[in-house]
Amino acid sequence: MTLKYEPVVTQSVAKQISEQIRRSITNGSLKADDKLPTEAELARQFNVSRPTIREALKRLAAKSLIRSRRGPTGGTFVRAPSMEDMSQDLISSVALMVSLGVFDLTEIAEARHELELACIRLAIKRRTGAETNRMAAEINLQKDQSLTDEEFCASDVRFHRALVDATHNPVMQFQMFTVIEALQPVENMVIFRFRQRKKIIEQHEKILHALLARDLARAEKAIDEQMVYLRESFSQAQEWRRKRDEAKRTASPT
Repeated sequence: MTLKYEPVVTQSVAKQISEQIRRSITNGSLKADDKLPTEAELARQFNVSRPTIREALKRLAAKSLIRSRRGPTGGTFVRAPSMEDMSQDLISSVALMVSLGVFDLTEIAEARHELELACIRLAIKRRTGAETNRMAAEINLQKDQSLTDEEFCASDVRFHRALVDATHNPVMQFQMFTVIEALQPVENMVIFRFRQRKKIIEQHEKILHALLARDLARAEKAIDEQMVYLRESFSQAQEWRRKRDEAKRTASPT
């Protein structure tokens, strides 16, 4: 029996080169601020044209792995990406998974609840005035009744970002960056019709006061209260959507 296969499509040469250089960075062969060979030297090493090298370097720059500097001491250097840089691809992936229904609101709420409890336990011990001042400033802003829903949601995100920063744990901050920057805005977009600003502000104040007092029991209770409230808001939002979709199906001609 003869098997038939589709033609194999190989990766572009530029992509293969960029992957080789990326592996040199991730395995430590190339370190932050190391200077890469010139385009001409890389072209000779890989036996390709300079435009191909240029394309490979563009791929690496798009991932924030390298940077270029002009002048006598210029060239192309390995870049140490910030947490925000490294998180952008992850945020995009998470947002896509939410939009495609891979994650539902209940799962998001459950994960966020557990992660924020972990954050508050570290923040109680490590928070500084810098973080609590930021949280207080956001609460004051949230009390401005002229804020649009979008502005209120943005302030809500910044409040919780300050809470995460108060852990002073870079791994936790990186992990929570996705939750705060990708998942929380999705939550806010869905439930803003069903939550009361006054209630959210009161919950934020409880979290802040517990942090200031370094009272873990009160802090955990405040987080529990807000997450339960958000879950109730999710349920209301889902029921509203269900009824809306049902009404649309009923109204549409057969």
